Amino acid sequence: MYASLKDVAAHAGVSFQTVSKVLKGAPVAVSDATRQRILAAAEELGYVPNAVARGLLGRSTYSIGIVADDLDDWALAQFVVGAEQEARGNGHAVIIGTALGEDGPGFVRKLLERRVDGILSAAPRMEKNAEIGVLLRGQVPAVSIHHVPGGGVPVVGSSHGGTGRMVANHLVELGRHNVAMVAGPAQRRVVTSRSRGFRAGLADRDVRLRADHVVEAAWTAEGGFGATLELLERDRTISAVFAHNDLIALGVLSALHQRGVRVPDDCAVVGCDDMPFAAYVTPSLTTVRIPMRETGRRAMTLLLDRIRGEQVHGSVLLPVELLVRGSTVGSAGESRGQP
Repeated sequence: MYASLKDVAAHAGVSFQTVSKVLKGAPVAVSDATRQRILAAAEELGYVPNAVARGLLGRSTYSIGIVADDLDDWALAQFVVGAEQEARGNGHAVIIGTALGEDGPGFVRKLLERRVDGILSAAPRMEKNAEIGVLLRGQVPAVSIHHVPGGGVPVVGSSHGGTGRMVANHLVELGRHNVAMVAGPAQRRVVTSRSRGFRAGLADRDVRLRADHVVEAAWTAEGGFGATLELLERDRTISAVFAHNDLIALGVLSALHQRGVRVPDDCAVVGCDDMPFAAYVTPSLTTVRIPMRETGRRAMTLLLDRIRGEQVHGSVLLPVELLVRGSTVGSAGESRGQP
């Protein structure tokens, strides 16, 4: 059990009110000896200030809820880490829970029952859940890093359509016209946006993406591996592959190697996210860096602004950056950014 102010007062032989003022650093008429006795008693008992009780007096719990998808997802975990660090740096504790299946609304209700000051949604698999939208538009301030059904909640993210266009431009500039795409699960808006942007970028350069050159896969290396084998069965002469994340791209590289397709000589590969391994695979992976942690920090900053009563509307899009590496240009490379 935690020691209370009353426990410290009894141990030091002074009143509860005196202990409260001394430990808060408030003005109080006590001798230095008494002050030192109170501080020593607090340390001996392991007294920790009760933030919940203090918060209730000020109608704030100094806590923020984060509802997230499965944190095994590296990219999503980076968002959450950035958000948690920003919250902690501003004196708030964070309650994090995963929203697998249809459990998202239930967890949000638990957060509301705990009187959190605000809620950050980082659960893209909930982006079509209308109930989540209703809860996030309630009286407690909320911010999201993904689309919220019905709108009305500020969103922080990156231009996934712009990401797709950036990749298309890079590949066409390299003279790669027989291109393919291994997309993530179609129900995700990020997948739709990246696919649309990639198609539009190719069309702007008079390059057509054939329907049989698009395969949907799970966000895994295994998914990318299987999808690439399928693509090669359809067309061995594919000259470039856009993978919707770096894990998929890892599977693409492995499948191409297994089939004797040289990268980048025969086929260029571009991923997305810039996961830690991307610069160290062979060949190193050209990819689009998405500012995951910065997105989490910015989303939390906006949420703290809302908690303070500031007006926050619309969306915030952070810039992405194309990191050109060996999987598209051999050993030479450069970085290119786009807002």
